[in-house]
Amino acid sequence: MALPAGSRVEGPAAVRRARPRGPTWSRLVRAVTHGVGHACLPNVHGYRPLPRRAIYTPPCNQPPPHLSLSLIHTFRTNVGSSEKNNPARNTHPTDPSICPTQQEKPFSSGSLVDRRAMAPATAETAAVAVAAAGRVKTALGVAACERDAEKLELIEELTKGFDAVQEKMLAAILARNNGAEYLRRHGMEGRTDRDAFKARVPVVTYEDLRPEIERIANGDRSNIISSHPITEFLTSSGTSAGERKLMPTVEDELDRRQMLYSLLIPVINLYVPGLDKGKGLYFLFIKSETKTPGGLPARPVLTSYYKSDQFKHRPYEPYLVYTSPTAAILCTDSFQSMYSQMLCGLLARTEVLRVGAVFASGLLRAIRFLQLHWKELARDIEMGTLSAKIVEPSIRDAVAEVLKPDPELAAFVAAECAKDDWEGIITRMWPNTKYLDVIVTGAMAQYIPTLKFYSGGLPMACTMYASSECYFGLNLRPMCDPSEVTYTIMPNMGYFELMPHDPEAPPLSRDDPPPRLVDLADAEVGKEYELVITTYAGLCRYRVGDILHVAGFHNAAPEFRFVRRKNVLLSIDSDKTDEAELQAAVERAARLLEPYGATIVEYTSEADATTIPGHYVVYWELMLKDRRDGLWPEAAVFEKCCLEMEEALNSVYRQGRNGDAIGPLEIRVVRGGTFEEVMDYAISRGASINQYKAPRCVSFGPIIELLNSRVLSKHFSPACPKYGPYKK
Repeated sequence: MALPAGSRVEGPAAVRRARPRGPTWSRLVRAVTHGVGHACLPNVHGYRPLPRRAIYTPPCNQPPPHLSLSLIHTFRTNVGSSEKNNPARNTHPTDPSICPTQQEKPFSSGSLVDRRAMAPATAETAAVAVAAAGRVKTALGVAACERDAEKLELIEELTKGFDAVQEKMLAAILARNNGAEYLRRHGMEGRTDRDAFKARVPVVTYEDLRPEIERIANGDRSNIISSHPITEFLTSSGTSAGERKLMPTVEDELDRRQMLYSLLIPVINLYVPGLDKGKGLYFLFIKSETKTPGGLPARPVLTSYYKSDQFKHRPYEPYLVYTSPTAAILCTDSFQSMYSQMLCGLLARTEVLRVGAVFASGLLRAIRFLQLHWKELARDIEMGTLSAKIVEPSIRDAVAEVLKPDPELAAFVAAECAKDDWEGIITRMWPNTKYLDVIVTGAMAQYIPTLKFYSGGLPMACTMYASSECYFGLNLRPMCDPSEVTYTIMPNMGYFELMPHDPEAPPLSRDDPPPRLVDLADAEVGKEYELVITTYAGLCRYRVGDILHVAGFHNAAPEFRFVRRKNVLLSIDSDKTDEAELQAAVERAARLLEPYGATIVEYTSEADATTIPGHYVVYWELMLKDRRDGLWPEAAVFEKCCLEMEEALNSVYRQGRNGDAIGPLEIRVVRGGTFEEVMDYAISRGASINQYKAPRCVSFGPIIELLNSRVLSKHFSPACPKYGPYKK
């Protein structure tokens, strides 16, 4: 039953006795965030590895594991509390007298529709039912246990005092980095006030910070942008000069992100009960990494996490049980990793309650892998032996613990996969799956129809908004339709500002002053903005490049819809190709046509998500300079053009091609006059003939159909482009 906004029920005395005495979890977190070390939470262990996913949830009333005993003791000393006055904290966490709800199933089983049908009809009977089940009503909904309720209350408190928390966050960041060269250069030494910060510190892009980034990467250990040492670089999916951007991070940044993760399970528990009764099938992978000339690691943010002690040595937690062995996740060989993760997922098919990957494209690659290798997987299940193709000893040891001969399961897998119809294959293979846990916003939205086909229409949960630069916020309605996903920014993750964005306005030149920035609390519903961040790691007023649409507010916190990455034309996986890169790639490939007297009259492109993996499609209209002597290029020439374009694209694209995340680039040659027809169609729909120019990327169905109906020939890249990790 939906609860009125702001309603909260404490329940009878029996429920109230379950609440631990002394400082609550939310108070401890607030104390750490705002008073002790500026959100430097030590000793974080056992959290969910993925942004936008469910994370570690301790049993009700157990002290949070990411707050060290010394830190908790310091806090209690400061507030006048002691262990002898707080007996609940000394009790074993599984003692039912302290956590009476822990061993109860918080919700009845069955579909969400069934549970709504059985919900109490009035607020009074709902309150009685909630109290009887040991659950607590909050403004966000009925919490599964007291522990969840405290975390949901923290969300409410943070979003109600949004601007005040933001001002404190900025002051804390400036105080901590007071000795940094960058802030001194802009007159902020000793200053922590917001007015001075806005007046003196410029808004910057990655190119503006490149000199400082390169100094750090090359080994300069002075306090350049942060007073705390930069411990590694997180490689962004965005690129600069064709290479991944290097985002600096500090040692305690992971702790702040883990605190945001800890809010996810309480939110998802509001909508999907019983996740602690089964397992998650998540396809998780690491990517290549390198070291900068100065010796700092440079790697993707999730690779950094999966290789951390927090992930590798995480304790058991019922909400975070995965079918994939850690050894398989940490294997750099994509085939061995995928094969073993898929095999273990099939072995636990009836226990799987959710299926996911980081991006929607990753989950579709897993389905394609099953299509290609189901016979070998079924044979391994039948015989109880692992394929000889899996040579990594740690994987073989991990899989051996769960792989036993199971002819019945093998026959089932073979029978299902041998069918021509793969519609609903996810729910056929994993029948208890409640939802898909994948990112389907932004460029990933193109995969929604395919995911619906393979999943039989399962809900798709987008739970968190994050990036390599910073983690931002949560989706407080994670089971909503993908088209309605909004993210509520959490004000304790960094200091955020907004740059007004007008999609119809011409781009600003480098000499133009940037628009006046807006505080998040002053955002206007219905308008678009570019996000600007200031972080503990030393990024100050940094333009992330994300375009966000303000959909509304939760309390005083804005709720955003992710619109797109700024200037990105094409994206299949984590790649982002802009117009300038595409233009340069086309020009490079066009040189191969010169011996034939052929030139490219016009071109456009699309990201084709109908194949697995998806791939770039570039439409070319050609002209022969001398029709009498000119020879139409052979198919092999166009294939070389495909590869030449791929060689010209950025390193993120080339890495995706080498790792099977992106399919071979395709050139479709269209007949003469096709782009005239495209222009005529656009003008018929209201475009100005004076201002019309051919789009460099198309996604509108009728335009794509028109282009495809005029195709003369299709050509694919014959090989993967060269790729090597970042080197400077």
